[in-house]
Amino acid sequence: MKIAGIIGGGGYTAGELIRILQYHPEVEIAFVQSSSQTGKPVTSVHTDLIGELDMNFTGEADFSVDVIFLCMGHGKSRSFLEENDIPEELVVIDLSTDYRLDESFIYGLPELNRERISQSKRIANCGCFATAIQLALLPLAGAGLLQSEVHVHAITGSTGAGQSPSATTHFSWRNNNISVYKPFQHQHLAEIRRSLKQLQSDFSQALNFIPVRGDFTRGIFASVYTDCDLSEAELYDLYEQFYRDAPFTIVSRNNPDLKQVVNTNKCLLHLERHGDKVLILSAIDNLLKGASGQAVENMNLVFGWDQRLGLQLKAAAF
Repeated sequence: MKIAGIIGGGGYTAGELIRILQYHPEVEIAFVQSSSQTGKPVTSVHTDLIGELDMNFTGEADFSVDVIFLCMGHGKSRSFLEENDIPEELVVIDLSTDYRLDESFIYGLPELNRERISQSKRIANCGCFATAIQLALLPLAGAGLLQSEVHVHAITGSTGAGQSPSATTHFSWRNNNISVYKPFQHQHLAEIRRSLKQLQSDFSQALNFIPVRGDFTRGIFASVYTDCDLSEAELYDLYEQFYRDAPFTIVSRNNPDLKQVVNTNKCLLHLERHGDKVLILSAIDNLLKGASGQAVENMNLVFGWDQRLGLQLKAAAF
C-alpha cells in the first residue's frame, strides 16, 4: 500500500483525483492540503463525495508519504517545490504547466514516455488539449509522415478553465454560447511540438490550433487534419500498431462522440481519408485523461502496477 498526499485540494482536478484514489486498491490518501479551505471538510467543496469521504482539508503538507500530486494553479508548483525540502525518493506528479518543458521532470504522456515515466520520481502531467492533439498525431510523427501543415480545431468544456469563476465561465455567458480564444498561440503548442519532434526530429511545419470554449462542462473533441499519402487501411494499421500496448487509447472505426469518453480515462481516435488529407478525430475527458486520470496512470507506471489500476471507469453516455 502506498500513501498519497494532494497539494492544492480545492479545485476540479484535485476533486477528480480524490474520487479515483479513494477507491484505488493500492493507495491510501493521507491528506488533502488547501490553503484557502484549511479545517473544512473536503466534502464541503467536493460535494459529490458526501457520504464517501470523512476528511478535512489541512494547511500543511506531509512529505513522509510515497507520492504527492500538485494540483495548484499554474506557476505555483515551482514556487512550492523551491520553498520546501522535498525528499529525493518522494514521487512528485505535477498537474500544472510549470515543469512540462523542464528537463528535470519527465513529460507524463504514457503513450510517448512509458519507460521513462516508470523510472522517474518527477513527472509533469501533460496538458488536456495537448493530450488530445498529441494522441491524434504521434503515430504520424513516429512514421515521419508530418511533412505539411497541421490544422487543429478543438472544443473544450468549461471545467478546462478551472474552478475559479471568470467572465467566460459564468453560466449566463457560457450557456448556449461558444467562442474562440488564443488562436494560433495557445500555451500547449510548445509541449505538442516538442513531443512531435521527439518522434520526428525534422518536424518544422506550422501547427495551426484554434481552441474553442464549448457550452458544456466536460470533455475535449479535437478535429485534426493534414496531408498524407497513406490509404485509410494503411492509416488504421499504423495507428493500431502504434497504440497496441496503450490500454486507454482506442482506435475506433466508428465516428466517436464526446459522451463515450466523459468520466473515463480513454482517448477515442477515429480516422478518415478525404482527398489527399487524413482527418483524425480525438475525444477525451479533460479532467481525467487530460489531467487527474492520466496522473494516476503515471503513478501506476512509477510503482510498477497495472496501468489500468483504479481507472476502469464507465462513460456517462446517457
